[in-house]
Amino acid sequence: YVPRSVNVDLEPGTIDHLKSGPMGHLFRPDNYVHGESGAGNNFSKGYYTEGAELMDSVLEVARKETERADFFQGFQLVHSLGGGTGSGLGTNLLSKLREEYPDRMLATWSVLPSPKVSDTVVEPYNATLSFHQLVENADLSFCMDNEALYDICQRTLRTQSPKYEDLNMLISYAMSGSSTTLRFPGQLNSDLRKLGVNMIPFPRLHFFTCGYAPLVASASQAYQALNVPELVQQGFSSRNNMAAIDPRAGKYLTVAAIFRGKISSREVEAEMHNVQVKSANGFVEWIPQNVQTSLCDVPPPNVKLSATFIGNTTAIQELFKRTHNQFSAMSAARLLA
Repeated sequence: YVPRSVNVDLEPGTIDHLKSGPMGHLFRPDNYVHGESGAGNNFSKGYYTEGAELMDSVLEVARKETERADFFQGFQLVHSLGGGTGSGLGTNLLSKLREEYPDRMLATWSVLPSPKVSDTVVEPYNATLSFHQLVENADLSFCMDNEALYDICQRTLRTQSPKYEDLNMLISYAMSGSSTTLRFPGQLNSDLRKLGVNMIPFPRLHFFTCGYAPLVASASQAYQALNVPELVQQGFSSRNNMAAIDPRAGKYLTVAAIFRGKISSREVEAEMHNVQVKSANGFVEWIPQNVQTSLCDVPPPNVKLSATFIGNTTAIQELFKRTHNQFSAMSAARLLA
């Protein structure tokens, strides 16, 4: 198995780390593309100078991969908005892919900066400059932030000092869950385009939050009931949300729930209907039947049942407000301008 993936960075260090790691042998050697000097956490370096020089070689590798695909649906771009490469090169690549493949779906998995877990001072600048590109060029944007991922590791999984591997594992659960129905047969199938059609009432409102269930500490697994009501309750809980927002502060426009394992569709439909009836105030009333469900018969490794929840909620504005407030405070003080 060779993943259809292109790994790009503006400095060779991280690419070398990936190559020498346990997963390095999986990827095609030609699919590693890197610059020499790095973006130095600077959006304009990633977008205009260093990143622009690398763009042709990245697009060339991407083109080769699309030609190898049997049924090419679209791209998934995984990047962070805090650094220079993810924000600058990532959004530049997004606009170039939109030009080259206007009829294909572009989904982004964007790690937003969070105040509690911050690497660099200029994160709000980089993120604010990226948002415009995401609004214009992406079809689906799954928003995550390190703060929420740390909270899930510490509160729910009881990991005392989470490492990046733990955070990446959570993101991989959500990514794997949302692409399940592309990869495995199931009773109710979905794909990137169906997800977009069902989830996005207006083109610019395409920023989603993700939840995954079951997430339990390893010591408590033996005492945890694994059934559809439990999965649904966990999936809608703010504790399992991968963005640092409170869904109760807004309303859900649409929700997609992707279940894996041997589950009866009747039970799932009944449970999702119960949620909509119980918390009718949490859903907008002008989109009827705004919960879409997909079922896949193949469970994930080591778990009998799992569910991935993707929500398009108005509470996502908290993420943007937070970044905007930090940006305003820094620009008012003329910091790094």
